[in-house]
Amino acid sequence: MSTAAELREMSDAALTDKLRELGQESFNLRFQKATMRLEKTSRIGQVRKEIARIKTVLGARARKGQES
Repeated sequence: MSTAAELREMSDAALTDKLRELGQESFNLRFQKATMRLEKTSRIGQVRKEIARIKTVLGARARKGQES
């Protein structure tokens, strides 16, 4: 799990790749939950929060770029 400070240091491309990976993991976790095979239910929340952090950093960068 990454902190917001660590995410701010990453490039946009790296953040986009990480976002794609977490999206895939989120899908897999939901599928495991539906088939009753999910062992660590807390991981779903962790992934959702990580996705939100990445989207927040990317959104802030986009807004900063529009202001200039």
